[in-house]
Amino acid sequence: MNLRTPLIESRLPAVGTTIFTLMSALAQEHGAVNLGQGFPDFDCDPKLIDAVDQAMRHGLNQYPPMTGVPALREAVAAKVAALYGHVYDAGAEITITAGATQAILTAILAIVHPGDEVIVLDPCYDSYEPNIILAGGRAVHVPLTPGSFRPDFDRIAAALSPRTRAIIVNTPHNPSATVWSADDMRRLAELLRPTDVIVIADEVYEHMVYDGQAHQSAARFPELAARSFIVSSFGKTYHVTGWKVGYAAAPAPLMAEFRKVHQFNVFTVNTPMQHGLAAYMADPSPYLELPAFYQRKRDLFRAGLAKTRFSLLPSEGSYFQCVDYSAISDDSEEAFCRRLTREFGVAAIPLSAFYPGGFEQHIVRFCFAKKDATLEQALDRLARL
Repeated sequence: MNLRTPLIESRLPAVGTTIFTLMSALAQEHGAVNLGQGFPDFDCDPKLIDAVDQAMRHGLNQYPPMTGVPALREAVAAKVAALYGHVYDAGAEITITAGATQAILTAILAIVHPGDEVIVLDPCYDSYEPNIILAGGRAVHVPLTPGSFRPDFDRIAAALSPRTRAIIVNTPHNPSATVWSADDMRRLAELLRPTDVIVIADEVYEHMVYDGQAHQSAARFPELAARSFIVSSFGKTYHVTGWKVGYAAAPAPLMAEFRKVHQFNVFTVNTPMQHGLAAYMADPSPYLELPAFYQRKRDLFRAGLAKTRFSLLPSEGSYFQCVDYSAISDDSEEAFCRRLTREFGVAAIPLSAFYPGGFEQHIVRFCFAKKDATLEQALDRLARL
């Protein structure tokens, strides 16, 4: 018998195990405090669990509509209208997704054809380029300004071409924790005005913006809203990343194409969790209070880091804090993170992992979405550096 497994040509030959998986495994191996991967180590609101439990016990356990439970889509539309002033039609313009990562992949597969270009702004979330490759497109990498991580609109303008199908914008930004200003969004709208370029707005940290700033959603700007897929995450907002539930909002013609792909890559999303989230969203206070909740954690963490030899970069949004370790070590970022995990018991992520081919700046990223006790334990260990 011939039991040989056929050889295939990889669709993603450059993709291996992610740095997040590697660092989390190293953290577990050495009993380190894991401030690398971006997830909370505390529980969500028990009321949210109760809402999902009630949905399950009331028999809401079969397939929901492909586009998502109507009550949840309506709750999303109401939230976006209240916060950003743009009215989406819940029936035709909002789709519930299996997390934000699936929403981004689905948007790219819906609009990108072989040979199309998609502008990505580095450093960026690691799923963007593989998604573009799977669609047959080409990622055009434009760096954010080193040091400040502000968008360089001259370089973005230079990257636009007749082949540009889309640009991916992430604010609040992972990994740099910067946020785009209203002027930034208006400048983007101005650049794209004479084009048919679509915006994929990754806004999963929309409710984590600090120091009195407001999140500048693409939905706030009519020119951008008319050409954007806006993606967000219930997992990030409600501390339930493992539930993998998010949503996309877009004008009806764009959403119609999105749904063509969505129905065949996931079809639909966990029914009782959708009903539970819809009921829980009737009270807006959990997401309205989130900036203060995470700003307190950010400030606690930054106060502790200020007593170390790290140099702190600004943390304007998201639940990340980047630091420069130039005063501590000449190691590469990955080598430093590995040593930090093995010898000092704290896991971080090298910023170079968010650049194609790596880009060394002696900067690493910590996640402060942790219990106070976890942060204090990490700070005690980092003080030994």
